Amino acid sequence: MEFTVLGLSEEVRAGVTALGYTKPTPVQEQAIPVALRGDDILACAQTGTGKTAAFLLPTMQRIPVEGRIRALVVTPTRELATQIEEEALVIAGQTGHAVLAVYGGMPYPPQLKRLRAGVDLLVATPGRLLDLQSKGDIDLSEVEILVLDEADRMLDMGFWPDVSRILRLLPPQRQNMLFSATLSDDVLRVIGKAVHDPVRVDVSPASVPVDAVEQYVYPVNASQKTELLVALLEEIDEYRAIVFTRTKQRADRLDAALRKSGVHSDTVHSDRSQSQRERTLADFKSGKHALLVATDVMARGIDVEGVTHVINYDIPDRPEDYVHRIGRTARAGETGVAISLLAHDELEPLRHIERVVGKTMESRDVEGFDYMDRIVPRADRGATASTRTLFSGGVHRRGGRSGRGRRF
Repeated sequence: MEFTVLGLSEEVRAGVTALGYTKPTPVQEQAIPVALRGDDILACAQTGTGKTAAFLLPTMQRIPVEGRIRALVVTPTRELATQIEEEALVIAGQTGHAVLAVYGGMPYPPQLKRLRAGVDLLVATPGRLLDLQSKGDIDLSEVEILVLDEADRMLDMGFWPDVSRILRLLPPQRQNMLFSATLSDDVLRVIGKAVHDPVRVDVSPASVPVDAVEQYVYPVNASQKTELLVALLEEIDEYRAIVFTRTKQRADRLDAALRKSGVHSDTVHSDRSQSQRERTLADFKSGKHALLVATDVMARGIDVEGVTHVINYDIPDRPEDYVHRIGRTARAGETGVAISLLAHDELEPLRHIERVVGKTMESRDVEGFDYMDRIVPRADRGATASTRTLFSGGVHRRGGRSGRGRRF
């Protein structure tokens, strides 16, 4: 299908070209005609499928250019808000709309100044939007289109009471579009109340969307994780990787250790300023840094093309966090690799993750690495504490990369 048959105006199609799209993605094919009709939409689509353009293109075609907020996009994180703003500004370069993103972590006065200059499309995180409303600094009385992006994530992060307050501030007669990575019964029970007789758009597989990601486990003592990570990176010819840690402090310590080992890395987490985050992400996208150390603030909502590897330095406690993390690779039809460094006290979370993704992950070793003795359960995950076995190296390499580890 071509964009010309979706009903987009010439100006908006020019925005499509500026964004670099040549053919619509499946979510764009399904959502754009529905959105142009003014119908409510309930869409299940992963980040990386083109969903941002799927709601921005028809929205910016339907709202006038007059400096009053006619479209509102609510999203859970500052990073996602800036990403949506960046894409909207490209389209606005062709349509003439005034676009603004408002979010916490940035000074209030500059955002207020830009808001008072006139905005057609506003992108906002819930907290900053309610701050503006409570101070009387924003007028939402003319909003015609509401988009809730990453609706399930807003529910997970505890933002839904704020979202419900925002809904009550808007005109009742409006178009609503909800985009979510998951639409489980529990999610639908809550967020489904925000739409009226919606058209369902579903471009996500029914199962957990990890089939395009090769997933491996590397057993190692916790004290050797950093050393093993460096050895793993040395075995990979080229990579653009995100490494996830459990805490901000661990991210900073790991980043410092990697830099000391000669790895070009940087960190993203909530203690860094917005300008630092934006600069770090720009450096990562440009290739200045091939590796990004992050906490789960990065696990959803950041669209970085070409991520080849996701490495779980710390295995997350929640399977959904694992799925969100590894979703940073294998985007839009590409493939990717997910590596989890497994310490003995992380076995139970790993078992839970494997039940959710429906597979037992292959265990591997790095040839030549000086492993300490590792006390780990057997690969079939069936061992008890009394039947643990010692496992240490001795595996072959494959194609110059880390080899297949024997079962343990």
